[in-house]
Amino acid sequence: MALQKIAKVIYITSGWLCILLGAVGAFLPILPTTPFLLLALWLFNRSSPRFHAMMLNNPWVGSTLRQWEESKSMTTTARRRAMIMIILVFSLSIVVVRHSWQLQLMLALSGALLLLFMLRIRIKDATTTTKPH
Repeated sequence: MALQKIAKVIYITSGWLCILLGAVGAFLPILPTTPFLLLALWLFNRSSPRFHAMMLNNPWVGSTLRQWEESKSMTTTARRRAMIMIILVFSLSIVVVRHSWQLQLMLALSGALLLLFMLRIRIKDATTTTKPH
């Protein structure tokens, strides 16, 4: 019983840490937001129905998280927005670090890998379902 309580505290604490990292990741290109939010959702699912429901009902990310939890897919609009943000944030970062071609290369490769990952996610809109490319 005590181990279950300790595990619950660890899951909840880790979930909130993931939310914090995801929020920071919204502004830093090296720190991705979505994986941290998905991990927080999983952690809360195992530890706190209240926090899990809070994430699923969040006005900004709830519908996307709900869809991911139900079908491991996203809408065309959500994927397009995510890809545009990846391109904008990584491009801005590459311009800002113009004195280090090594860092620029690392940012460009990281951005390309994220875009490839996004292209592999299944699309499921209200009327269509497609396999990843």
